[in-house]
Amino acid sequence: MNVLGPSLAPYIRSSRTLKKYVTPIAHWYADLMGYRKMGLKYDDLQVEESSQVQRALGRLTPRETYDRSYRFKIASNCDLHHKPLPKEQWSKPEDDKRYLQPHILNVLKEEEERFTWDTMTVQRK
Repeated sequence: MNVLGPSLAPYIRSSRTLKKYVTPIAHWYADLMGYRKMGLKYDDLQVEESSQVQRALGRLTPRETYDRSYRFKIASNCDLHHKPLPKEQWSKPEDDKRYLQPHILNVLKEEEERFTWDTMTVQRK
C-alpha cells in the first residue's frame, strides 16, 4: 500500500451506473468533512510525516507552496476562533484539484524504479 492508500476511484469512474450513484454520495461526504469550510483543499490533508510526501512537497512550485501555507494559516485562524470562514470564502468543489497527487505518484514511481535498478543482478554469459 502506498501513501495515497487503496482507491476504488478508477473502477467507479469506469462504470457509468456506479459513477451515477456514488458521485452524489462522494460530494456529500466531502462537504461533511468540513475542510472546504476552512478554506483547505483535499491534498492539504495528506500526512506530511511520510518521506514520499515530504519529497513531493519539495517539488511544489513556490506559488503552490505559498498558497498551501496561506490556506493553513487561514484554517488555523478559523480553528482558533472556533468559526468556519464566511460561505463566500469556502473552497469551491471545482477549485479543489489534486495538486500534490501527481508529485506523490512521481516520487513513488521513482522509488520503484530505484528499487528495480538497485536489486538488479548481472549475469555473465
